[in-house]
Amino acid sequence: MSVNKVDVAIIGGGVHGCSTAYHLAQKGFKVALFERDYLTSGGTGRCAAGIRLQFGTEANCLLAQYNIKCFKTMDQDLGFPITIEYDPAGYMWIAYTEPQAQLLQRNVAFQNSLGSPTRYLTPAEIKELAPHVNTEGMLGASFCQEDGHVNPHTVTFAYANAAEKLGAEIHKKTPVTGLIVKNGKAAGVHTTKGDWEADAVVVCAGAWSVEVAKWAGFDLPITPERHQVLITEPVERMKHPMVLCLDDGSYWKQCPNGTFYMGWDNPLDEHDTEYIVNWHFLHEVSTRIVAKMPLMAGIRVVRQWSGPYDITPDKQAIVGESPMKGLFLDCGWSGHGFQFGPSVGRVMAELVNNEKPFVDVSVFRYSRFAENDLFFEPFCI
Repeated sequence: MSVNKVDVAIIGGGVHGCSTAYHLAQKGFKVALFERDYLTSGGTGRCAAGIRLQFGTEANCLLAQYNIKCFKTMDQDLGFPITIEYDPAGYMWIAYTEPQAQLLQRNVAFQNSLGSPTRYLTPAEIKELAPHVNTEGMLGASFCQEDGHVNPHTVTFAYANAAEKLGAEIHKKTPVTGLIVKNGKAAGVHTTKGDWEADAVVVCAGAWSVEVAKWAGFDLPITPERHQVLITEPVERMKHPMVLCLDDGSYWKQCPNGTFYMGWDNPLDEHDTEYIVNWHFLHEVSTRIVAKMPLMAGIRVVRQWSGPYDITPDKQAIVGESPMKGLFLDCGWSGHGFQFGPSVGRVMAELVNNEKPFVDVSVFRYSRFAENDLFFEPFCI
């Protein structure tokens, strides 16, 4: 019986898997990507679809700058016929206490030092940029106009389509059931549709990466966390950036199609990967956000869904080679991973090709947990 052979096997059909496939295929690698369901069926397709320069660590800021640059011209660069809906409506982080305001001011200065055009706003300036927001209790905000929205589905499909044009195989509805291991090295994958031998395996499976690590004999310090969101009916577009409130973790934005997207960092989120929603979340989010943007009171909610974050102890990703030689990790993004698809897809291809990554990602190494060398991202919600 013939054996399927590729240079690299990728587990996971979200934006990171498809971007990695594209960047590897660009370098001439023969690539096969395996997705157990449909592309974007996991965390990618259930995310907040936000993109931003506003991070609090150097690695994230530099990677984010590359992401935004890519999103601006991605439609043309990847030759995809459907728009990715790049919409730089801006991101606004709102402070309600002096410590929060000081944190935002420090981060604005830090981001500016790296070349990001973030600025700090007074309550009057908040009102100017978001006229419908109730500024009661707000002390200030950080804001960047280049931040905004893209469509996570079309971004992922664009990468997958471009990868296939370069010869990559995209296998949907093909669950990976185990790793092929030879002499202690990852040497391919077992799937429900046969085996594929490979010189390297890249894991881009979000919260489900934990299971793959167990096949390789080690544990990933990742906890799944179920997050829910609400979508309203479409209404006329208005002047409104993405708003994130540091007092209670509520956030909302208007999408290019006129719908409002609403969420809340619920401290009681379930630690599982189930796609379950509940009435409690609907009530809490609508109550919190209507108080902060009264105009929302008359808009109807039409959809509610959930998706998993893959949370690490420092809310930072795990990127690089794993304890098993030939097995590479790209997971643990803790809720802000979608927007890093462009930069980290490139980084993963460089790592697999034994190149020095264009941004130093050594801070994301798996070994930092055993070394007790965690580094925390302050801009997570």
